[in-house]
Amino acid sequence: MTLEAIIPTARPRLTRLAIWNMCVGFFGIQIGFGLQNANTSRIFQTLGAEVDSLAILWIAAPLTGLIVQPIIGYFSDKTWGPLGRRRPYFLFGAIATSVALIFMPNAPVLWMAAAALWIMDAAINVTMEPFRAFVGDNLPEEQRATGYAMQSFFIGTGAVFASCLPWMLSQMGVANTAPEGIVPDSVRISFYVGAAFMLTAVLWTVFSTKEYSPEQIDAFEGTRVEPLTYEAMRPASHYVSGGLGWLIVGILALLAIWFVRDQAAALPADVGDWKKAVGKELYVLAGFVAGFGALQLVVAAMRRAAQTNGLTEIMDDMFGMPETMRGLAVVQFFSWFALFSMWIYTTAAVTAVHFGSADTTSAAYNEGADWVGVLFGVYNGVAALVAFGLPVLARRIGKRATHAVALAMGGIGLISIFLIRDPQMLWLPMIGIGIAWASIVSMPYAILSNAVPGRKMGIYMGVFNIFIVVPQLVAATLLGLMLNALFQSQAIWALVVGGASFFVAAAMSLRVKELKP
Repeated sequence: MTLEAIIPTARPRLTRLAIWNMCVGFFGIQIGFGLQNANTSRIFQTLGAEVDSLAILWIAAPLTGLIVQPIIGYFSDKTWGPLGRRRPYFLFGAIATSVALIFMPNAPVLWMAAAALWIMDAAINVTMEPFRAFVGDNLPEEQRATGYAMQSFFIGTGAVFASCLPWMLSQMGVANTAPEGIVPDSVRISFYVGAAFMLTAVLWTVFSTKEYSPEQIDAFEGTRVEPLTYEAMRPASHYVSGGLGWLIVGILALLAIWFVRDQAAALPADVGDWKKAVGKELYVLAGFVAGFGALQLVVAAMRRAAQTNGLTEIMDDMFGMPETMRGLAVVQFFSWFALFSMWIYTTAAVTAVHFGSADTTSAAYNEGADWVGVLFGVYNGVAALVAFGLPVLARRIGKRATHAVALAMGGIGLISIFLIRDPQMLWLPMIGIGIAWASIVSMPYAILSNAVPGRKMGIYMGVFNIFIVVPQLVAATLLGLMLNALFQSQAIWALVVGGASFFVAAAMSLRVKELKP
């Protein structure tokens, strides 16, 4: 019997349940992102960050994605083992993300919170990047829009849950205020709950799904290449094991020292002071150990990629990207610049303008910060609700026109936050932002997956992420300077700039060359 007789030459259609299982892990990923997006600026401000320095403190996240996602995409294309092609990255990334979620709200000083954000974002990127390629791997072209819409649904529901967690806990009586320099219990416990849900959701996808082998993917694409096996990838463990060990030791030490310091706070001064003093020095040392391990992991991955000509391949694919991908890159730049403006500055803007307080220890500030979490939950809930309507609209007017309409709605929403002064009415702008978000996490990928070869889906999705990262770097470096120079450090103007960026993205979307399946 020939190989062609054993392996089908076209991807079979999958059931709704199979697509559901493939995408449920994104519920967990977005819980991590949702907690990060809604609470990072709050944590930074609690630890003493000024408004015009918030953007630069966020810079670790996009820098991490710039390095990690193309490399992870390349490796996941080449991997095949007991857990398949993409699922090993889901699993190990989810474990690392859960650990980082536990540590971040317990960071005692600002630089450690920024470092925790870096580690968390690296881990989330390891998990998330292969998920984009996972849909392209497993679904035929006519089902991909539905697959990405399902991801959009889980992104929305996960973010609703994550964004509203601090508010829900405060309604249950958990304290949402704390002394200066201390993250409130409602935020801290939210991160613990999020870590558990994140890991559980990703494990659901890991153990409820299967993947097509490299031979099957090649058959679907009409090509034959020699696949790399699990054994061929094994030498990579030689390079990453040391870094992973240092990272785990560092994070565990940070958690242990935090526990000792926390317990010491309840002891009499003459008993507990020495523990607090020693703990402060050990915290710094453990932070350096964790950072050293994380850096080793990045360097190891780059060395491994260089040895297998991976860096050359990544660069070749970047400069030789299809025309459709080049057009989408411009759209992504302006879309994500707008999103990053919103994520960084909404808390600072709403607490200052709509609740009248920039004092992180005040009840007004923390009430406003909790309300921002609810508003983020609203736009993500809208995204979940409209997710399955976007493919229907796309069948009528095309994917690029659908994306343009959604992005314009996002622009109206962001600018409306500036115009509305009643905080109870801020849910209205979230409708437009939610429609834009639902499209941003689905339509570009549905368009792109039809324009790139399936056997290189991972690397192209990783390269595509660069055009999400670059605008975040631009926002992180320029927005703070712009606010300080032009708007007297008033965060609300960053949202206006973001709204204008959404409108530019909408116009550029209409210029994208859309390939039909």
